Amino acid sequence: MTLLEIKDLKVYFTIMRGKVQAVDGVSFAIDRGETLGLVGESGCGKTTTAFAITRLLPNNAEIVGGKITFDGIEIAGSDVENALPNRKKPKYVETMMRDVRWKQISMIFQSAMNAFNPVHRVGDQIAEAILAHEKMTKEQARKKVIELFKLVGLDVGRIDGFPHEYSGGMRQRAMIAMALACNPKFIIADEPTTALDVVMQDRVLAEIKSLQRRLGIAMMIITHDISVVAEVAEKIGIMYAGKLVEYGDITAVFERTSNPYSIGLMASFPSIEGEKKPLYSIPGSPPDLSNPPSGCRFHPRCRFAKDVCKEKEPEMLEVEPGHLSACHFAYEIFNGRLGAG
Repeated sequence: MTLLEIKDLKVYFTIMRGKVQAVDGVSFAIDRGETLGLVGESGCGKTTTAFAITRLLPNNAEIVGGKITFDGIEIAGSDVENALPNRKKPKYVETMMRDVRWKQISMIFQSAMNAFNPVHRVGDQIAEAILAHEKMTKEQARKKVIELFKLVGLDVGRIDGFPHEYSGGMRQRAMIAMALACNPKFIIADEPTTALDVVMQDRVLAEIKSLQRRLGIAMMIITHDISVVAEVAEKIGIMYAGKLVEYGDITAVFERTSNPYSIGLMASFPSIEGEKKPLYSIPGSPPDLSNPPSGCRFHPRCRFAKDVCKEKEPEMLEVEPGHLSACHFAYEIFNGRLGAG
């Protein structure tokens, strides 16, 4: 059963040069208990998509199109945006989202050191989130924090420590504990293993997956590291320049990659299996989203680009059931008639 559904989401930032099309027509769905990995280069719109779901966008950002439905309730879209005049909309949205954030949708932020307040004890900050959403006394909230520390493998004796007294792995675990504090249905993990060594990264990912299975939580993991998604997700969405370019079951996308950008992205990561190959580097740089290229946004960097790619934006084509690719030559790539080169 679908928990989160996003249809044709568009999020634009207003800057001095005009509008930046940070997210432009993204659609996907996540079922209860399922994990989606959202992958792509920095600046492709992954985190902006997450902030649109939680309605934590900065003041110069606006949801200009599309719809976000969570657990059957529209939290972004025409019904919400047109509910009240603009001068009252921010207050209306904030009131609506107060019951959703952390209680139903929580977030593991990209940098745990920056996410925690450095002058307050970690245990107190987690308790504060609990007290804001649950009818508990301070003593009951502290007991809940102790339970959360045990759940994520943190020493309960460190509950009164400050963020700077925690190692990187401990801070990430504490951030996971805070995300679990109010028993949410859905967790967004934004680069949950950034700046961790590979051993701690593996431990944190295993912890996240174990907790998800035990608690039945749906999750969206945002990362630029495909290996992270391969380890924890059932579905994958690959983003480029504000658009979703490939989407589907993790096995289908990995084994039958059907988009030139996805091919390049996967070829840039080493594998411990199979023959050794030189790592591939996608030429050029991502486009300026205040003035994106015509047609397919990837065509200036694509080795397969033809005239149609410069003139016409590709549609999402279903190359097999549930496996979609936004490329004019998706069928040819899928069927092996357009080689990886």
